Amino acid sequence: MKQKKENKSASKLKIIPLGGLEQIGMNITAFEYEDSIIVVDCGLAFPADDMLGIDLVIPDVTYLKDNISKVKGFVITHGHEDHIGALPYVLRDVNVPIYGTRLTMGIIENKLKEHNLMRGTKRKVVKFGQSINLGQFRVEFIKTNHSIVDAAALAIYSPAGIVVHTGDFKVDYTPVFGDAIDLQRFAELGKKGVLALMCDSTNAERPGFTPSEKTVGRTFDTLFEEHKNTRIFVATFASNVDRVQQIINTAYKFGRKVCVEGRSMVNIIETARNLECISIPDNTLVDIDQMKNYPDEKQVIITTGSQGESMAALSRMANNVHRKITIGAGDTVIFSSSPIPGNEKSVTKIINELLRKGADVIFQDAHVSGHACQEEIKLIYSLIKPKYAIPVHGEYKHLKAQAKIADSLGIDKENIFILSSGEVLELDGEAAKVTGEVPVGAILVDGLGVGDVGNVVLRDRQHLAEDGIMIVVMSLDKVSGELVAGPDIVSRGFVYVKEADELIEEARITVDEALQSCLDRGITDWGKLKSTTKDVLGEFVWKKTKRRPMILPIIMEV
Repeated sequence: MKQKKENKSASKLKIIPLGGLEQIGMNITAFEYEDSIIVVDCGLAFPADDMLGIDLVIPDVTYLKDNISKVKGFVITHGHEDHIGALPYVLRDVNVPIYGTRLTMGIIENKLKEHNLMRGTKRKVVKFGQSINLGQFRVEFIKTNHSIVDAAALAIYSPAGIVVHTGDFKVDYTPVFGDAIDLQRFAELGKKGVLALMCDSTNAERPGFTPSEKTVGRTFDTLFEEHKNTRIFVATFASNVDRVQQIINTAYKFGRKVCVEGRSMVNIIETARNLECISIPDNTLVDIDQMKNYPDEKQVIITTGSQGESMAALSRMANNVHRKITIGAGDTVIFSSSPIPGNEKSVTKIINELLRKGADVIFQDAHVSGHACQEEIKLIYSLIKPKYAIPVHGEYKHLKAQAKIADSLGIDKENIFILSSGEVLELDGEAAKVTGEVPVGAILVDGLGVGDVGNVVLRDRQHLAEDGIMIVVMSLDKVSGELVAGPDIVSRGFVYVKEADELIEEARITVDEALQSCLDRGITDWGKLKSTTKDVLGEFVWKKTKRRPMILPIIMEV
């Protein structure tokens, strides 16, 4: 009897999100059926404010490492950082082939070149409508629209049924480049019968439809008309190739030359040009050094930094630290993006800085989202008619909003699953339930170190940032164990020493007395001396200042 039950449970499909739920970014999901695992996307997240000094956050792929013999490949929906950014780090441990569409693969290859991983990584460019066989799975790429060209939804065929994963998408009937979303294919899949739909939730709280990317083109025409006599800067996302295309189209109409500034944007535009995903009229694109040959009213500078990032081109221009360009009075700056949740402060800061410089700043109506609003989500559900709904891509409130939509469309409440990263959802045509958990988490990247900064180090960094550090240096005689020099106290980030001589001297005397009393009692154990120093100094400083700096005793033998 037991044997029979095992066979039945072995033939269920497992869906295991390893990241990307309860947050924006770090999207990565494993699909497992018997001896096959495929991984959809492999993204990074940007560090939160309390992650001091951290550059990037990547997913913990322990589960994939432990089951490496089953892993057949990475299937990538589109070329945004939150879907591909962790690949160069994860491929070192999970070296399996990557499948993606033309521009997606072009951007991935740029990353692999940077990390010297081109040679060792198998890659395959997939066309829309094409399927690839990976173990027990077949994956079909379906054309969708998003704020980057060549975005795909995936139909994942398994013996347990079909799962449709939308990737990031919107429904755009008039895209700037290429065809509109293949709604017909979604409808055909719906007719076949779809086991589960994993749908983008980013805009699930917003009613109505997301406007077409083309509407931004019309806005640019109006803005360029209104600001004919100024130099125009447009800040947008590096990866939004369609947006750059429209800015170039408008600039060309108005006889302006265009310069692209910001390393990430230059790279992506070059890749898009090589793959013919963007068409730039001859003699429109000009190198930054050539710009000085044209009057201000004939210049357009497209730049990164629309999120207020301190090192991006726009911030450097605003703060006069850019080598070639500074922004000032008589310039117009258009923000063609909206702040990602959490970036509002830094965006406001840079807008204030630009306004102070005398620039005219426009940050309304020059952007449309790349994600589906409620009516488009309803459309996809109505075409696909899934048995199970699994909202993905978004914080808990976004997932919850989509669960409400699914409920309003008549999907049974018990068939709607808001998962957490690491949960294992097992499903087939009969039933679905969460049956366990796998290890997940965030691996922090700092400089060249991957994962060597953990919670303890972060906690120390926060401690140092909040209260500073006091270092106590002393020398003991090797033979007699007597205190020969010190204790000397050095502090950083605690108090400004020149103005606190008395406090530091008093602290020194307090530590000295405590150490002498230890040595008089014959205690020469370094551990004991250090802990005494920490306790005595910590108590003294707390009484005097109500602060708790990190205390580091250093003992030397002479």
